[in-house]
Amino acid sequence: MSCRAFYLSLLALSLTACSAGNNKQAQGSFDYQYKPETNDLVIPENLNKPKQANDFFITDKINNQGPVGEDMDIRAPSLVMPIAASSRVVNESNIAIIWFDKVLEDKELLPFIENVVKAQLVEDNVSYHYIEEDIETTLSKVTEGTTSLKDTTIKRAGIKTAIIESDWYHNEVDAGWIFTEIQSSKSLRFRYQLLAKAHGRSVSLRVSLVDFLQTDEKGGSKTMDPIDKQRAEKAMLNELIAAVDYNYRVQQRADRLKRANQQLVTIGKNTAEEEAYIIEMGLDSLWSNMPLFFEKHGFTITDLNEDKKIYYVEFVKPEISMWDSIWGDNVPVIDVSDAHYQFVLAPVDDTTTSVSIYNADGEPLTFETLERIFPVVEKGLSFRDIF
Repeated sequence: MSCRAFYLSLLALSLTACSAGNNKQAQGSFDYQYKPETNDLVIPENLNKPKQANDFFITDKINNQGPVGEDMDIRAPSLVMPIAASSRVVNESNIAIIWFDKVLEDKELLPFIENVVKAQLVEDNVSYHYIEEDIETTLSKVTEGTTSLKDTTIKRAGIKTAIIESDWYHNEVDAGWIFTEIQSSKSLRFRYQLLAKAHGRSVSLRVSLVDFLQTDEKGGSKTMDPIDKQRAEKAMLNELIAAVDYNYRVQQRADRLKRANQQLVTIGKNTAEEEAYIIEMGLDSLWSNMPLFFEKHGFTITDLNEDKKIYYVEFVKPEISMWDSIWGDNVPVIDVSDAHYQFVLAPVDDTTTSVSIYNADGEPLTFETLERIFPVVEKGLSFRDIF
């Protein structure tokens, strides 16, 4: 089951009352609400009053107009769950709202969150439409109940918004075994308000229930219990937060694969128009990492010239033992003769470096040789198995 399907099931459970019982009520008898209060202990005047401890004293100064017995809603308060990276809730707020801070530097945050909302509605097979609203109205709605927070001091200039309203979410409860009939049905419509700060690195998402219809054996109603309304809004918001988190992970995985599969090494020419490898890495970084390449591919550094960025190496083709073949530990071997070589590094630009390989006579390796050993060298100079 996917995370989004899981959260959708939670939303359905929060809105559907099971015919076998009511999850809003406590189980057992409610006779306690009819029990009369006991009278205070009366102490005769000629006797000393016994010592009384107040450790477990319960005051009677309570809201006597509140629900008791079967009318008491015992469900735990609904919460907004900021499980997505760099998400934060609005403290002491009963509205279903969350703030996202930028995670993916190459993606604009507002369109990213907006696309997640639309994709979730499409997955739920619910149509949607955009609505227009002036910025002051949107700000007052989004920041409702948060007057003590600095988020309410958003500067008006440069603010971007998007408001989406869904079509109906329908939920039906069937009764019967062979011949079923609809026992009750609930339909809900939501509004999704997105507001981006002027710098674009923070976006709020608020979910509001805008329409409600219920039909059961008692008749129809367009009014939803305030607690149920709040729970429905926060359940929907949590579903979207999970979807944002999922899309973050999908995009980050795609970025990692793109970097892993990116060809950082090509065959080109150095500044002297000689055949050479061109590496998409800065000169200093490549220079410091070259010993890792040498160590892994049978080269031994015999000398170096750091000013001219030259490594003097000796190559001895590594011997592959039977055990290396069995355990898969054999390293791909570069197909060149055992000899002394020079690896000369030179900057092409700030982010690219050429690597020219010369034999003992100071002659650059030919294009045919560079091409033949390219599969091994490309992987080695990309440092894929190291970083």
